[in-house]
Amino acid sequence: MQRLFDREFSRRPMLLILIGSDLSVMEAINQYDRPFYMRASEMVVRPLTPADVEKKLELPPADTIDAYLVTGGFPLILDEWPTGTTVWDFLNTSVPEQTSALIVSGERAMAAEFPPEAQSRTLIKAIGSGQRTFSSIARASGGMPATSIRRALQILMDKRMVSSETPLSTRPSKERRYHVEDTHVRFWLAFLEPGMPEIYRGRGDLVLRRIERSWTAWRGAAVEPLIRESLRRMDGRPEDTGAIGGFWTRTNDPEIDLVGADREPIAKKITMLGSVKWLENRPFDHHDLSELIVHRSKMPGADTSTPLYAISRSGCSVDGVTPIGPEELLDAWR
Repeated sequence: MQRLFDREFSRRPMLLILIGSDLSVMEAINQYDRPFYMRASEMVVRPLTPADVEKKLELPPADTIDAYLVTGGFPLILDEWPTGTTVWDFLNTSVPEQTSALIVSGERAMAAEFPPEAQSRTLIKAIGSGQRTFSSIARASGGMPATSIRRALQILMDKRMVSSETPLSTRPSKERRYHVEDTHVRFWLAFLEPGMPEIYRGRGDLVLRRIERSWTAWRGAAVEPLIRESLRRMDGRPEDTGAIGGFWTRTNDPEIDLVGADREPIAKKITMLGSVKWLENRPFDHHDLSELIVHRSKMPGADTSTPLYAISRSGCSVDGVTPIGPEELLDAWR
């Protein structure tokens, strides 16, 4: 490729586009001591946004966010999702069908990124099943050495399949947590990958029951990164808000879903705090507000003047907080 570029392509009015799904390999092409160093412009083609999903499926805002969490915005899956179909109707059709895009896309992504014996594959399964701290990931890995875990985690972060974050506050913290970056891969690892043997035996109904039982808890955790990214894009945040994250301690007392600050990872000023209550039929209420006020009293850098936000799927029934719902979250992507 380098010889062709030097001898032929460089003399002609030609645009050369190299496409690949393994980000770490594609980025290496343009690194120092590689043939195309300083010659190429890198572009990451992201999946469709929540606003794109809304336009494609013509669903209400809350249902659109559910669809985005399941599909990750992948066009291959969305092409099989009939317009106006709810998430449960789609899952009832796609989960039992072992050749559906919902099933095979996760398998292909894992097969393309990792060989079967790769340690990174073991770790991403642990993270996808809910293990977020280094120690819990190490326990789930079955006794893998700490050095190997760190190396494998770095591979996952280089491939942008896993991201890590630390608590956002005015104090430094080493309580790092990891989560799967892509929402569809997170859904696939949590529900579909463990249920593959049953799907292949024609018992996708058993997998659907497990999804139904765990859906509310899974969705409540999976929606938080999307909400944070939406808030980063949103107008009307408190002045000086330059970073959006979360806060937690080793004991999770407190654990705060949303923290706004002037900068990260160590802030000078906390500009807002928020709580996510993503439930079907229960609005953000007095109990939730009282809990958020208690958490504010324990938050480093916050005081009684720090604004409070309520991000709720089903509205807000109390005063004293700024409510944000599915419509406002989608507005940030439109």
